[in-house]
Amino acid sequence: MNWKILILVILLGYGAFHHYQHRPVIHGAGEIAPNEPIQTNTHAVDIRLNDFTLSPLANYDIEARVLSTEDYHAGTEAEISPTDLAVGWGPMSDEKVLNKIDISQSNRFVFWHVTEFPIPQHEIEVHAANMHIVPSNDYVKRLLAKVRAGQIVHIKGQLIEARKANGWHWRSSLSREDTGNGACELIYVTELTVR
Repeated sequence: MNWKILILVILLGYGAFHHYQHRPVIHGAGEIAPNEPIQTNTHAVDIRLNDFTLSPLANYDIEARVLSTEDYHAGTEAEISPTDLAVGWGPMSDEKVLNKIDISQSNRFVFWHVTEFPIPQHEIEVHAANMHIVPSNDYVKRLLAKVRAGQIVHIKGQLIEARKANGWHWRSSLSREDTGNGACELIYVTELTVR
């Protein structure tokens, strides 16, 4: 076999395998993550993570459908948060609704577009979030790398503010009602389950 053909076959095989591993999970119509996230006060102390100080702002517990994932490799943020998960709950976990919404992620933001609203705009905004995930350990980091759209994640941890000695800082939103810059959740994840 010609070596060029062999390389092409290997690349095509890898591409097919990668696509299969990351294909979206289909559930059908109906809310699969109906509950609101739970946010409570915390008295947790600061956490040191490499050159970062993480200050817990609130305890956070969420079960949600993964709408999209995006990995990051460059920049200070990527040093502690390698992946963003766009997630939805309530009506934003219903495939019937999601089939009418185009969702994408870029530059640490989640974007959505509709031709016609399947539910009111406010319901989309308050039942979806872009979460910057800060894994607390290698197990969470490895599991996070395998998460794909359509899966249900259960995440426990703390919403945080991250700081470095040079003045850099990154603070989580503490509201599900906000939109735009600063509205994402920055979460230090201590427990992650995926199904």
